[in-house]
Amino acid sequence: MLRRAFFSTFTAVGALFAPGQASATTVRPPAAPVRHAQDDWLDQAPVGHRVIFDTWMADKFGEAVGFAGNWIRINKDPYGLADADLALVIVARHGSAPFAFNEAIWAKYGRIFAANMSANDKVAHPNPSTNVHAARLATLGKQGMRLAVCSLTTRAYTQIIAKETGTEQDAVLKELTTNTAAPAIFVPAGIVAVTRAQERGYALVSIG
Repeated sequence: MLRRAFFSTFTAVGALFAPGQASATTVRPPAAPVRHAQDDWLDQAPVGHRVIFDTWMADKFGEAVGFAGNWIRINKDPYGLADADLALVIVARHGSAPFAFNEAIWAKYGRIFAANMSANDKVAHPNPSTNVHAARLATLGKQGMRLAVCSLTTRAYTQIIAKETGTEQDAVLKELTTNTAAPAIFVPAGIVAVTRAQERGYALVSIG
């Protein structure tokens, strides 16, 4: 009986390793995001440390600018890093997009921006009619920061400005896109830039 049991077990085990019947699970390579040329600007930056600040409400943009400044300062002081080690992007979309434009643009269209920018609480924190963040953005820009400006939002403001001023939309769009408060990339959509940046190694800080 022992002999029969042994050969029965041996036959069963042999069947597991019979030619053409491999039981090992096929190992698939890890999933990787598809790369697109529209996003290659994200890699035209240092790789030491990368961060992207996502903003979309007017009354929260100042916090993003402040924290971005802290991020650079702390990386430089205690860590001894330089601008060449740091990649910083601030996304300006939805309610915060107009802050991407310089003071000359705000001098012309600040009233229109203020009336149309989305905010969490316009009563407690009324939208400004001047770009109160322009100077700090310019300083950050000199340290390597880049703005990722939502083209969807920019076109929406273009339509509003053109309608209220009686100006051709193409002329308004050209004026906006050539007058930014700091080095800027006009991305297809701000929310897409946020996800693409994470795929390319950027840490996300979401301000609102």
